[in-house]
Amino acid sequence: MSSHRPIPRPPIRNPRAVPVIGTDSHLPPVPAEWLTPSHIRARLAEAAHWSPPIVGDAVHQIHDPSLPPPRPASVLIPLVPRADGLQVLLTRRTDHLRDHAGQISFPGGRAEPEDRDAIQTALREAEEEVGLAPSDVQILGQLPTYTTVTRYCVTPVVGLLDPAHTLQLDAFEVAGTAEVPLSFLMTPAHHRRHRFEWEGQERHFLSMPWGSDPDMPDAWFIWGATAAMLRNFYHLLAR
Repeated sequence: MSSHRPIPRPPIRNPRAVPVIGTDSHLPPVPAEWLTPSHIRARLAEAAHWSPPIVGDAVHQIHDPSLPPPRPASVLIPLVPRADGLQVLLTRRTDHLRDHAGQISFPGGRAEPEDRDAIQTALREAEEEVGLAPSDVQILGQLPTYTTVTRYCVTPVVGLLDPAHTLQLDAFEVAGTAEVPLSFLMTPAHHRRHRFEWEGQERHFLSMPWGSDPDMPDAWFIWGATAAMLRNFYHLLAR
């Protein structure tokens, strides 16, 4: 019998209802001329020697012997070149899933024993979830890992997609996809800060609602680990 206590579950059921305490409009957006595959590749080449500002929801619990060890996982941050600039392909998870139901996320998931590295995990998961062929993805690099409250140690892999790629969604896991302008996500004025209390402690998270009206229910409410990894991406590109 395992001596490990249960993995903590995320404390927020309705993140839209958590009060906004401000935005980060004091931070400059990443200049448009830096949002190119060549510049992004050059910055990612430096990421192995860079410490991101957001390391994860539960990184302080990594060495807690009462919890199971973190499980390796990867996500693909898919960049799509369009006439009006790079877009980020995001997915909306279906509402019936046990974990992260209805949330906006990157394609990805946990590593399998046959995966030779984090890149293969990200490509395999993207193919399984949205039917993205690995041959349509040019890998630009990786961001430092991010540890989730559910104890996944996630490697974000950044890839440039063939603009002519096709998708075939796994209807069980993915309710839909959208392309969000990278320039929008790399503008901290669109990064909202939320504050709440959990187990007697003050906690914070970021959101980046995207849509014609970010306060409407149909807006894509990007938050949690997805928003945190995008924020780390911002800090790497803005250096």
